[in-house]
Amino acid sequence: MQARVLDVRVDCLDMPATLDRIERLVDAGGHHLIATVNPEFIMRAHRDRKFAAVLESADLCLADGTGVVWAARRQGCSMSGPVTGTDLIPPLAALCGGRHFRLFLLGAAPGVAAQLASRLRAEHPGLEVAAHPGSPDAASDEETLALIRAHRTQVLLVAFGAPKQELWIDRLKDRLDIGVGIGVGGAFDYLTGRVQRAPAWIRRAGLEWLYRLFQQPWRARRMAVLPVYAFKVLSAGK
Repeated sequence: MQARVLDVRVDCLDMPATLDRIERLVDAGGHHLIATVNPEFIMRAHRDRKFAAVLESADLCLADGTGVVWAARRQGCSMSGPVTGTDLIPPLAALCGGRHFRLFLLGAAPGVAAQLASRLRAEHPGLEVAAHPGSPDAASDEETLALIRAHRTQVLLVAFGAPKQELWIDRLKDRLDIGVGIGVGGAFDYLTGRVQRAPAWIRRAGLEWLYRLFQQPWRARRMAVLPVYAFKVLSAGK
């Protein structure tokens, strides 16, 4: 089942269903884009037609955040909670290790992706995972593409931040010989401890956004869209 939250598609999938769908997409062959959609994505899509088109073309649009889950549930979606990039990576690495899917971590500050790759390798013996900081700048494309091809990547996680990561995957989709590409935002920083994540009880209460704002006040401008988002969802009705 799918919902349309302010005209942006959201797939009604929980974590197990997401992992099952990713596995089937890799097995199916071809290239597939997966977006982790939060309220900021939705509000940006309203003013950025190119970004909106990329989200519409994605094979999966996951509900990344309680605000999107809330809006999707108002349309009849049944899901236990959000599927965030940070929560998705550990079980996805386990899936890749078990199925021998080659995983590539792209993005974040120098050293961060490599640190996370080392950790995932230790936790999942046999996992084939490579890492590269890269850049969304076109000048870095050839180096990044060469590394991905040499690794024979099947699952690519891109942490350039939105919308750069989704636009990068879309721009190079015809040159990326991968099964699945997923934009994961700041997930590498959270999983390596570079940025502390909100305690579980705060996440369950749907207040992770407030915790992030306390840690990173520079997010205030980006998060200013949240009240507008809530108002628009309520105004749109079910």
